[in-house]
Amino acid sequence: MAHQQLSAPQTRRWWVLRRAAWPVYLLLLGRWTWVNGLPYTDDLVFLWLIGALLAAAVHSGQGWRRALLVLRDWVPVMAAVLTYSLLRGYGAHTPWAPHLSPQLDLDRALGGGETLTVRLQHLLHTPGVVHVYDYAAVTVYMSHFFVVFVLLAVLWRRDHARFRRLLACYLGLTYAGFLTYVLYPAVPPWMAGQQGATAEVTRIVAEVLDQSGLPRAASVFEGGSRFANDVAAMPSLHAAYPMMIALFFWPVASRRVRVLLAAYPAAMAFTLVYGGEHFVLDILVGWGYAAAVVYGVTRLLARRAARRAARQELMAGQRDGAAAAVAEGAPAAGRRTG
Repeated sequence: MAHQQLSAPQTRRWWVLRRAAWPVYLLLLGRWTWVNGLPYTDDLVFLWLIGALLAAAVHSGQGWRRALLVLRDWVPVMAAVLTYSLLRGYGAHTPWAPHLSPQLDLDRALGGGETLTVRLQHLLHTPGVVHVYDYAAVTVYMSHFFVVFVLLAVLWRRDHARFRRLLACYLGLTYAGFLTYVLYPAVPPWMAGQQGATAEVTRIVAEVLDQSGLPRAASVFEGGSRFANDVAAMPSLHAAYPMMIALFFWPVASRRVRVLLAAYPAAMAFTLVYGGEHFVLDILVGWGYAAAVVYGVTRLLARRAARRAARQELMAGQRDGAAAAVAEGAPAAGRRTG
């Protein structure tokens, strides 16, 4: 039976639904954020991101088929990231003590006897006073929870092959970090200050957020602080993700975009050191992990594409050979029967 066209009332209802998709989504997001706080944990970001993709599917008129594609591609990604979030907490309970000496020694060498975090905070931080650059540091720090996922969503809509490639880089980098957290737990600068290994260190981001009074929504699935890992410092994934983004987009980026791509890892590195979250060595190792993962994923996918092209060429050659054999055999058969 042929596909039936929508009746006039159905058409009007569908038109209203399409036009209302984004306003309803934004209203719900704004209301939820006002009541519960800023959604910055992985699970909440994913839930609202999936909601945005569903709203976009309805608004574009692509309907349920596109919505099912959203769930097909993004629910497994959400499951993989949440699994990491849960495992990361268990990584805090290793039988070996967290490491401090290598990263502390490098920081003191670079800082002329004192860590760079302590020097920067003595120079720039004023207890009880929030400067403009403190707000900028918080903005850069919090971007860690959004930027990669937003870029993945944009690529999912525009270039699915590049979406899969960036996703492979993101998951590879994330789980490489988790494995290192288990094998090499490391003390961050703020904890080193608490232990007396350095002068006292202030966690700038936490202090600014507390003074701002901005509520922050708790994780839906992770269950709170028991899943935190205070010694998951080496490598710094906060530093690794911006470098991953820069290396991933650099080959196809314009000159202006390259300026932003270069500035983002640098701004994040400064924020992490000034904010007391990571030593310089944590950042350098994070950058190294990002370079290795992007290079490895690129090479792996290039080899797979080359093997696929070789198979297709071989199959095309075999089809051409079979067609030529049939063409050559047809006249001979005609002569035998004549």
